[in-house]
Amino acid sequence: MIGRLNHVAIVVPDIEAAANLYRNTFGATVSAAKDQPAHGVTTVFVRLDNTAIELLHPLGENSPVAKFLERNPTGGVHHVCYEVEDIYAARDKLKADGMRVLGDGEPKIGAHDKPILFLHPKDTNGTLVELEQV
Repeated sequence: MIGRLNHVAIVVPDIEAAANLYRNTFGATVSAAKDQPAHGVTTVFVRLDNTAIELLHPLGENSPVAKFLERNPTGGVHHVCYEVEDIYAARDKLKADGMRVLGDGEPKIGAHDKPILFLHPKDTNGTLVELEQV
């Protein structure tokens, strides 16, 4: 069902400093910061040959990553994102297998303008998993 690893998301306390680390120290191609108001985050994507790193920073007080940053003030890995061909078929199979889909269970449009959904970390060995339709 899952395809390739699309990205690993890292919550960071300072998105510009994190972007500069990847750009200047690691020599990676780094996107401009983009606010994602519908998701309450600012994102920067670090492009790698085989995947991407998504840097996340809270956007506003109600950001879903704000509490993560409070618990982890230096930041850390937030989630992994896998690609799926059909997000509805993937969701239905996972739910039938007893996995919990976060939110109302309906895919939302993510930072790549593609349908996404998240699986409860208690059902995925403690890791928040995002699925993105390709």
